[in-house]
Amino acid sequence: MDSPVPTSRARQHYLSGLMIAIAGAVLFSTKAIVAKLIYRYHVDAVTLITFRMAFSLPVFAGIALWQMRQSAALPAADRWRLVILGLMGYYLSSFLDFLGLQYITAGLERLILFLTPSFVLLMSAVYYRRSVSPLEWAALIVSYLGIVLVFLHDLKFGGADVLLGSLLVLGAAVSYAVYLIQSGQLVMKIGSLRLVSYAMCVSSAACIGQFFILRPSSMLWQPMPVYWLSLVNAIFCTVLPVFMTMIAVKRIGAATASQAGMIGPVSTLFLGAFFLAEPITGWQLAGTALVMGGMYLLSKKKI
Repeated sequence: MDSPVPTSRARQHYLSGLMIAIAGAVLFSTKAIVAKLIYRYHVDAVTLITFRMAFSLPVFAGIALWQMRQSAALPAADRWRLVILGLMGYYLSSFLDFLGLQYITAGLERLILFLTPSFVLLMSAVYYRRSVSPLEWAALIVSYLGIVLVFLHDLKFGGADVLLGSLLVLGAAVSYAVYLIQSGQLVMKIGSLRLVSYAMCVSSAACIGQFFILRPSSMLWQPMPVYWLSLVNAIFCTVLPVFMTMIAVKRIGAATASQAGMIGPVSTLFLGAFFLAEPITGWQLAGTALVMGGMYLLSKKKI
C-alpha cells in the first residue's frame, strides 16, 4: 500500500503555491491604493512613477547583473527586443496606468486592467489568425458588460474625468497586452527571471530619464510620507508580486495562478473602501462579478 506522505506533501506544495499566488495578486492590486494615497500630497504621475521605479531599480539591477554572470551574452537583436519590451510593458503601461488613476477609482482601474487577457486573445486573433471559440466570445462579452456597468456608474458621478481616466488605463492594458504577446517567444529563450529583470531596468531608466526631462530636480524633494509610500509601492506592490507570481507559476502552473489572480479586483474594491473611502455599490459588485466571471470562463478554455 502506497504511503500517503507524498500525496500530503504534494497537497501542501499546491496550497502554498495557491496562497502565494493570491497574496501576490492582492499586493500587486494594492499599487492603485498606494498611488491614490500619494496623490493626496499633490504629486503628479511623472514623479510618482519615478519614485516607484527608483526604489525598485536596485533589486532588479542586482538580479540583472547576477543573470549576466550566469548566462551567455544576448545577441544584438534580442537586446533591442528587450529594450522595446521594457518600454512597452513596464514604462508606457505603468505611466498610462498612474495617469489614469488621477481621474478614476482604484476599483474601476483594477477592473479595466483585469481585461488584459481578453486583449491578448483579440490581438492573437487579428495578427496571428487565431480562431476564437464560442466560449471565448462569451467570456469577452460577459467581462466587457461588467466594465460597462461600473464605467457608467462612475461616469454618472465623475463625468469627463472618468472617461479620460478610463481611456488612459485602457491604453495601459492594451500596452501590456502587446508586451505579453511580444515577450512570449523571448521568455522561452532567455527565461522569465532574466526577461523581467532586464525589462524592469530599461523601464526604470526611461521613467527616471523622463522625470529629469519634464520636471525640475527640486520636485524630488517631497514630504516624508511620499518617500515611505513610494518605498511600499516599489517593494510590496512591484518587486514582491513579480517574484511571488513566478514562484506560484512554478508550483501550481500558469493557468491556476491566473485564476487565483482574480482576487485582485475584489481586493482593490474593498481596500479602496477601507483606505480611500471609495463607495461600494450594487452596480460595482455586479460589474466586478461579471468581469471575474468572464475571465474565469476565459481561463477554462481548452488549450
